[in-house]
Amino acid sequence: MKVLLRKDVEGVGRRGDIVDVKGGYARNFLLPSGSALRAAEGVAGQATAMRRSRDLRDAQDLAAAATQKAELERTPVRVTARAGPQGKLFGSVGPAEIATAITAVTGVDVDRGQVVLEEHLKELGEASITVTLFGGVTASVTVVVVPLD
Repeated sequence: MKVLLRKDVEGVGRRGDIVDVKGGYARNFLLPSGSALRAAEGVAGQATAMRRSRDLRDAQDLAAAATQKAELERTPVRVTARAGPQGKLFGSVGPAEIATAITAVTGVDVDRGQVVLEEHLKELGEASITVTLFGGVTASVTVVVVPLD
């Protein structure tokens, strides 16, 4: 069944795309949730308008991501944690703590899913981490883990 997507649907397509999906998936999920419309004769013009607005919004989001990248790379982020005398942390610093610190310091709203860590930070000191922004734009952020006073 051919449908016009009204929202981005993971694994299916993006807003404004006319895609061919199984009939049951369209009838039971896409159409009732409002994620798609049945593709009739006159939807080609509507699909073009949706793609045009999507592309414009994506360009604006990409420009905003570049601005956020510059802000994130310029400002080091301090995270406090309890540590022993040798500099080992009691526990670790993970993506959630780093995302909260980045948002507090820079004002850039970062979700913990955007913070890329190979493993949690377990020692005091400086570390470089990656934050994934919109459209594959990545920023290298300096995180400084300091002991809790």
